[in-house]
Amino acid sequence: MAKKKEPLPGGFPAGLSAPAQRALAGAGYTQIEQLAGATEAHILQLHGIGPSAMPLLREALAGKGLSFKGTAE
Repeated sequence: MAKKKEPLPGGFPAGLSAPAQRALAGAGYTQIEQLAGATEAHILQLHGIGPSAMPLLREALAGKGLSFKGTAE
């Protein structure tokens, strides 16, 4: 039976790559809620964030009733 992945510190989703985690931390994003103040385009420009990270981040934000800046909720 597959073990369920636990969320990462700061509420970031399990499965988010280590480079993506470092990119977000390096840009000052330590809590998933902070991403609601950023646009998807801005986050995608961070070195270490790839297209596969975005669905995980969108889902984590949606789970808190949030979305990226400029995105309809």
